[in-house]
Amino acid sequence: MEPDILSIRNLSKYFPGVRALSDVSLSVRKGEVHVLVGENGAGKSTLIKIICGIYAPDGGTMVLAGDPYSPRTPREAIDKGIRVVYQEFNLLSYLSVAENIFFDRLPRRGGIWVDRKKLFRDAVETLRRVGLDVDPWAPVELLGVAQMQLVEIAKAVSSKCRVLILDEPTATLSPGEISRLFEIIRTEKRQGLTVIYISHHLKEIYEIGDRITVLRNGELVGTKKTEEIDIPRIVSMMVGRQMDAEYPFMDSPEPTDEPLLEVKGLRIASSPHEISFHLKKGEILGISGLVGSRRTETVRAVFGADKKFGGSVSLEGRLLNVASPGDAVREGICLLTEDRKSQGLVLDMSVEANISLAALDKFSRLGLIDKKKERAAAENMATELAIKTPSMLQLTRNLSGGNQQKVVLAKWILRDARVLIFDEPTRGIDVGAKYEIYLLLWRLLAEGKGIVIVSSDLNELVGICHRIVVFSNGAVSGEVLRRDFQQEKILEYAYRVSHEGSDAE
Repeated sequence: MEPDILSIRNLSKYFPGVRALSDVSLSVRKGEVHVLVGENGAGKSTLIKIICGIYAPDGGTMVLAGDPYSPRTPREAIDKGIRVVYQEFNLLSYLSVAENIFFDRLPRRGGIWVDRKKLFRDAVETLRRVGLDVDPWAPVELLGVAQMQLVEIAKAVSSKCRVLILDEPTATLSPGEISRLFEIIRTEKRQGLTVIYISHHLKEIYEIGDRITVLRNGELVGTKKTEEIDIPRIVSMMVGRQMDAEYPFMDSPEPTDEPLLEVKGLRIASSPHEISFHLKKGEILGISGLVGSRRTETVRAVFGADKKFGGSVSLEGRLLNVASPGDAVREGICLLTEDRKSQGLVLDMSVEANISLAALDKFSRLGLIDKKKERAAAENMATELAIKTPSMLQLTRNLSGGNQQKVVLAKWILRDARVLIFDEPTRGIDVGAKYEIYLLLWRLLAEGKGIVIVSSDLNELVGICHRIVVFSNGAVSGEVLRRDFQQEKILEYAYRVSHEGSDAE
């Protein structure tokens, strides 16, 4: 058995009104992939920030490779061999790949000038190590998401990294990219690297994890070998209760026959194709497709966030003139954006203000806002969606990612839209919160609304939708009814037309 490289004993951390961690103890062995799971707000992020020197603990101790370890800054943690690749990358987009990898330790000539020849050689060697075939001098802003993630990993392993922490590393990756990432992790593991792996995707942790630690409400629930525990048991440990099913599809209410929303001949930027689809009242319509299939661009155009170059959008048979998001909201169409932090929230405003932001007309008269009425409505939404916050006046940036997503959901539900378009609604959200959101969708359908879900998680679409429209290269390549749901069939639509489109171009 490998010795412990990182030992944590009775770690605690408190914030005003919040117990983030309480007497958490765990050990991470050298050369293992140690998976860390838990609901949003369980304490995962706080624990990682203590390990990497962002937070100081209020109690407890850590030992790294046999020596006391208490980093006061992230720089100290890096110098000790701790590296973190966050879900939101920490790259300088205007610099090259090579400069990003070695930014904090650029090779010098004479102690002054950057040795660009050595920088190039070192970058080539490091990129080869992580299997990334890109020009070291290419600006990072030209790379795709998966390539950026590999640059982050290259930056980590190029230093004297002993423990690599990966925070939701597969959230935006395709199945092929995930397989590639896992192979890199296995290779680095064989060379002695230790990985702490944080993920909400429970199925994938069985492919890569050696042991699993579960946190709940800031406390350690337990640590198990991967082969000793199944997914239902993990979920039960995470949420403290049993769930009937991961995806609670309901047979009622039945979608109506008449379309609620109709999109005909829509043209978007960078695509020569016309896009047509419809949404029924009481229906959850899934939109699937590979990365680059223009799913997000399409729903943004429907919402008026991106320019349309042709086509029409109708609601209950009435032709709409949607030239801006404001037009869409007034017509009863809302969009939960893919990037919640930059497009869905005002992070430096309170939870209360974010929830009421799209429905201020309900609480105002003659330009004055009835604060009491606004707060009551926001508190009702926070209760309904189980948003974990010490106060409605808490800044939204201080919430966990899952609770931030719930605030966006609350904002649009309070607006009482007829059509709700959710772009990656459960990305970065734990299994318990996902289940709550799925149940909420069914309550919305019972009110006669229609829901569109754009998701990279094919299991989610198959589990929750009545019908799935498949996109490829900016075109609708197929439609699959629930009775015919097969992942192979959906992927065939996505890949077949994608390849044909590439050949044609």
